Amino acid sequence: MKKAFKLSLVMLLAMTVILAGCGKNDNNSGAKSDVKVGMVTDVGGVNDKSFNQSAWEALEALKKEAGIEVKYLQSKSNADYQPNLNQFIKDGYNLTWAIGFDLGDALGKVAEQNPDANLAIIDSVVDKANVQSVTFSENEGSFLVGVVAGLTTKTNKVAFIGGMESPVIKRFEVGFTAGVKAVNPDAKVTNTYAGAYDKPDIGKSMATTLYDAGNDIIFPAAGATGNGVFNEATSRNKAGGEKVWVIGVDKDQSLEFGDEVTLTSMVKRVDEAVKMVSQQVIDGKFEGGKVTVLGLKENGVGLPETSKANVSAEILAKVEDFKKQIIDGTVTVPAE
Repeated sequence: MKKAFKLSLVMLLAMTVILAGCGKNDNNSGAKSDVKVGMVTDVGGVNDKSFNQSAWEALEALKKEAGIEVKYLQSKSNADYQPNLNQFIKDGYNLTWAIGFDLGDALGKVAEQNPDANLAIIDSVVDKANVQSVTFSENEGSFLVGVVAGLTTKTNKVAFIGGMESPVIKRFEVGFTAGVKAVNPDAKVTNTYAGAYDKPDIGKSMATTLYDAGNDIIFPAAGATGNGVFNEATSRNKAGGEKVWVIGVDKDQSLEFGDEVTLTSMVKRVDEAVKMVSQQVIDGKFEGGKVTVLGLKENGVGLPETSKANVSAEILAKVEDFKKQIIDGTVTVPAE
């Protein structure tokens, strides 16, 4: 009888282990997905610490969360855009992302040639039934960092450096200028363009000229070119002398370059947009032909929490007041 009891106990424990194992497998079901999502960068590259990097980090997060397969192809010139997009379609990817306004024409051609492919683009509208387009109200977020710059500058001189001229970068420029002027009409805003998104050395050289001319805050919307602005500002601050600042773009760039040089950032939630549309594909609910615009109201642009490190509570309260007025339509921010 004792032996029978011991045997039953052993069998019971064995069954418990087996059932526990089955439960574990059930919890992991769906962790591996057959969905494949590809991403083509613009010439700024995937490690631009800005736009492309934000999109890629979103796909990497989805890989961990949903078990999808993700891959990027880096474009070294505009000539790479169409071949890179076609490569993902040829390889049977369920969704192919074009990251950036510059890829609009290439994506339009690829979409027309491959009507069954699911395609998506950031910062451009491609009017095709198999393309989902996501754009942002950069002018609204840039207005808010312009308010910060206008109330923070000690020299009454601030500057903007764009990558290449386009409607997207123009929205950054005019929104920033309008924000500065709204709170500091006497401030001088210098607007310049680097002509490239992948030239940190040009960004550094332009920053040298602008800081030497008395600008104490620079807002670059220029991808990896803007990294050179941070490098120049960091060197100057370490050397002593008059304090200079950089306003980050796309991501919270204080996380990369530090609070010592980053006044605030105009965060553009490219990562959330990429996750949102990619999740539609995972769920089998891709909405081709749709255009989504993300502004302050949709929480698509704005300032990060880390702004509190360098921006006073008084200025942040002013920013919040303008944000509410923009959302309710009391204040209209120019876009061009």
